[in-house]
Amino acid sequence: MATEKVFAKGSAAPGPVLKDSIRIYSMRFCPFAQRTRLVLNAKGIKHETININLKDKPEWFLAKNPLGLVPTLETSAGEVIYESPITCDYLDEVYPGKKLLPSSPYEKAQQKMMLEHFSKVVPYLYTIPMGRRKGEDVSGLEAELKEKLAKFDQDLVDKKTKFFGGNSITMIDYMMYPFMERMAVAEIQYCLDHTPALKKWMQHMSEDPTVKETTFDVDTYKNFYKSYHEGKPDYDYGL
Repeated sequence: MATEKVFAKGSAAPGPVLKDSIRIYSMRFCPFAQRTRLVLNAKGIKHETININLKDKPEWFLAKNPLGLVPTLETSAGEVIYESPITCDYLDEVYPGKKLLPSSPYEKAQQKMMLEHFSKVVPYLYTIPMGRRKGEDVSGLEAELKEKLAKFDQDLVDKKTKFFGGNSITMIDYMMYPFMERMAVAEIQYCLDHTPALKKWMQHMSEDPTVKETTFDVDTYKNFYKSYHEGKPDYDYGL
């Protein structure tokens, strides 16, 4: 299984997961799957990656996850876990080493509430570029996004910390970053012009070794998303 190339409909199913490992079903350019890959790498978890063609999904993958979404985890016991926040919480709970979620129930709840607020930011990364491609006026959407980002910027200012959970990276940072780094790909990074603390946070995140392991340069992302918007996603771009 030493290939990063995608498995598509008609492909042979991979064998069982090795006893001392866990498998992630992923897609190299998916921000949701990147969340789980960040946690796997940050915690040093031995894992195997199987990339899925999300436009032409293998039947055996749909049998494991009827939603057909990545990320999906599979254990050596055949247990299947999916949805990015759920997979990340699972990995942090089950595996030893660095804990990414706070031990305090209140702080943990705060991170989950922040993630809920951040989930309202994510759609703008798609609706603004899509509207622009259609020649629509997206200034209203841009204003809404700027307002939401300003609140996250203020949160960092109030906390006086490098990251959202303190001065070291915690789960919420890894949950947010894959989408924030794609603002440049979506060509909406100007929406960060008045959020200096958030820009500094992005700089700190980009320097994290775990982030560096799971990311691509802007041109690679742009080439993939260009193929995606043209209806022929090149999931194996760059391999």
